[in-house]
Amino acid sequence: MRAVVQRVSEAAVTVGGDTVGRIGPGLLLFLGVSSTDGEEEARYVADKTLNLRIFPDDDGRFDRSALDVDAQLLVVSQFTLYGDTRRGRRPSFTDAAPPDRASSLVDMTVNILAESGLRVETGRFRAQMSVSLVNCGPVTIILDSDDRRRPRRA
Repeated sequence: MRAVVQRVSEAAVTVGGDTVGRIGPGLLLFLGVSSTDGEEEARYVADKTLNLRIFPDDDGRFDRSALDVDAQLLVVSQFTLYGDTRRGRRPSFTDAAPPDRASSLVDMTVNILAESGLRVETGRFRAQMSVSLVNCGPVTIILDSDDRRRPRRA
């Protein structure tokens, strides 16, 4: 599972002109699911998202998590995070999970995030969405569940 996590002062997602999700200060999470992902990956990404210390403390240092600051979360599914551009000019999405599997794992991740007690909004799966955001910092972090198996230092 891959996620692009952006610290935002506000974010919204619309479908056909209708706002389907909107948050104030918190995190916008673009979430991609691979064909090999399961519950373990959903739990990993949710836990990392909730506990990333990317909010400033009183001294301006990254020392607070979404849980610490009662952040709001907006989750937007994005299969294009698994776009493979190694060959040719058109991305291949063969590593992305099929829609039914991806939908259930996005829902699972959203449910895990919501269990934290934080407010969680979502986009609409498989819809043409427009996402607006005000990136705060800017702070953008990339999470990949495959990274948990890689050594931190070579």
